[in-house]
Amino acid sequence: MPDYSHALTMVGQTDTGLVRGHNEDAIHLDPVHGFAVLADGMGGYNAGEVASEMAVERVVSFLRTVPLPATGKPPEPVQWISWLVEAVEQANMAVFAAASSQADYRGMGTTLVVALWRDSGLYVAHVGDSRLYRLRGETLNQLTRDHSFLQEQVDLGLITQAEAEQSSHRNLITRAVGIGPTVEVEIHQHAVEVGDVYLLCSDGVSDDVPVATVVDVLTAMRINLPMAAAYLIQEANNAGGKDNSSVVLTEIKRPLPGDGWRDKLSGWWHEFLPKDGHEPSA
Repeated sequence: MPDYSHALTMVGQTDTGLVRGHNEDAIHLDPVHGFAVLADGMGGYNAGEVASEMAVERVVSFLRTVPLPATGKPPEPVQWISWLVEAVEQANMAVFAAASSQADYRGMGTTLVVALWRDSGLYVAHVGDSRLYRLRGETLNQLTRDHSFLQEQVDLGLITQAEAEQSSHRNLITRAVGIGPTVEVEIHQHAVEVGDVYLLCSDGVSDDVPVATVVDVLTAMRINLPMAAAYLIQEANNAGGKDNSSVVLTEIKRPLPGDGWRDKLSGWWHEFLPKDGHEPSA
């Protein structure tokens, strides 16, 4: 498995906020294996925290141990998609089993968004309303679609997006990990470019930090991602800090390992390239 930390810069921050007594968000950053995970738990006292941590832990464990082909060839995109679905399904089984067997955990569940960078592409798996955005140049695009009651109403044309953003029912989700024996996972694949910045966030950020502010922060602070993450969290708290808030920021700073860039170079250049799939140091 190539080391993706040569190509990715990752930072993350999570905060309890100003109202909640504990933090039910969980995040994990793995630049070496090229993925990031964010979950926002729900349930009774501390159960949401258990659900989110359990789900993240299961996804991380699975993605770190996927059985790569014995041929040495990189897996096909369909294989990464299959593995992502399996990772989320395993997380769902673990949370559901705990919720079914322990009274204190009954009814717990969690949102989940997983970003996996491979071969010039990004694979995204998500359940619930935690989001993933991409900043390319100065344009911010939301790459996930909320699994929520309000989003369904928007899709049906019953309300506008502006009305949804002002609604008091923003947190009613229609899918979650761990609330049933099976889970419907939404998967997408996107091409990536050097310079892209990706934002995973919980609804403590997406509900209370305007998109225009996110664009301004990421554009102005893309050379200092730790500061950008801290600023987004502070903006959520400045808006009242009613919920836990979490962000994971990832910048594509070099071509991803295994994306074929080596094969695009001809002649004697190949003799001077490192053999581990990384681009040469500047």
